[in-house]
Amino acid sequence: MSKNSKVLNLKDKICGNEVDLSLCDVTEVPVRELALFTKATVVDLSCNNITSLPPEFCNLTHLVKVDLSKNQLTCLPDDLGNLTSLQHLDLYNNKLTVLPVSFSQLRSLKWLDLKDNPLEADLAKAAGDCLDEKQCKQCAAQVLQHMRGLHEEVDRARVKRLLREKELERKREVKQREREAREKEARKREKVAEKEKRRKEYNAQMAAAAAREQQKKKSEEMKKKNGQAADKKAAAATRPKPQRSLLGLMFKLLLLLLLGLAGVAAACKLTDLQKEAVCVPVNVAVDDGFSWAKRQEAVVRQLLQNLSSAAKEFIESTQASKN
Repeated sequence: MSKNSKVLNLKDKICGNEVDLSLCDVTEVPVRELALFTKATVVDLSCNNITSLPPEFCNLTHLVKVDLSKNQLTCLPDDLGNLTSLQHLDLYNNKLTVLPVSFSQLRSLKWLDLKDNPLEADLAKAAGDCLDEKQCKQCAAQVLQHMRGLHEEVDRARVKRLLREKELERKREVKQREREAREKEARKREKVAEKEKRRKEYNAQMAAAAAREQQKKKSEEMKKKNGQAADKKAAAATRPKPQRSLLGLMFKLLLLLLLGLAGVAAACKLTDLQKEAVCVPVNVAVDDGFSWAKRQEAVVRQLLQNLSSAAKEFIESTQASKN
């Protein structure tokens, strides 16, 4: 069945402000078509095979009376409370166990029939028997009151849930702030430790540099001292040493011997000791010596000249070998 044929058939079912779709073997409510006829405020969908109402059914806010008795409804839309103009609702002989919480918002509802539904105990008690007009009106009032109570419980539960979620969120935020504070403190400690490490490294480097500089100064001072010592040693080595030749020593010994002999001879010749027995051989030897010296004067002079030349050559050769 096409949409146009549905509209055409729906027009055939309309009589004044009523739409009669009962006993039409309907399985789905023609919401779109009903929405086109806002003047049709009474809809009869009884005695069909409808198992559920689409969410769009709650947009038919112009409906005043709806008959859904003798169908297969197991649940109603959550937004059923949007039908604020609804005054008469017949749900007799379906398979409903509960009603949506928004049912409490049907403030215009004056008549309700929930007989022959497997309702929960509390809802069934609120619905009552609904055997006549008075009981059905009473059913509407009691069910609305019951659903308002459920709605309040749901609201309280929602508030509790929101408060619990808010508290959990607050605790999470507190934990997050504490964690961030710990992380911040940890980063701060790490920065302080890093700074202290760099400071120690810098101090160690400066100490090492100072030690190297001190060692360098000590090395330079040692080199300077060693250089001065070497210079002194070299100067001392290059300073001319007195020539202590064997010939000079012999000359000194000979001179001392001659001086000694001369002293003894002078003492024996010029003093009163010449008459002593000790001086007699000395005087004789001196006299003999003078006599021999006169005879050997030329030979001695030549010997002295030879010795002087030899000593001079020896000194010059020694100096040349050192240079």
